[in-house]
Amino acid sequence: MKGKLAFVVGAGVGYLLGTRAGRQQFEKIKSWASDTWHDPRVQGYVHEAEQAATDFARTQGGALKDKAVATAKAKFSGDSDDVPDDAATWEPADGPIVDADDANPATPRP
Repeated sequence: MKGKLAFVVGAGVGYLLGTRAGRQQFEKIKSWASDTWHDPRVQGYVHEAEQAATDFARTQGGALKDKAVATAKAKFSGDSDDVPDDAATWEPADGPIVDADDANPATPRP
């Protein structure tokens, strides 16, 4: 299914960029997208989303940072008493993130 979808998308892009009619259609789409992006109503939504993200970062950023620092300190010190009760601990599901082969790339692998 993914192969068929990739083929259709590729054929569409090839048509848009490869033929004169496709190039004209591409210019129409590009113009429409630009007009839509610069529409004051769309920019109002963009501004609202930016403001919401900024407000969230201001209110929750400190708490997230504190949890991350406390968890990291406890993890590296080996003392789990310093970790807040609601702090999530993460363990990689498929082994270490960096192993000896990654740390020594010049060493031949067996």
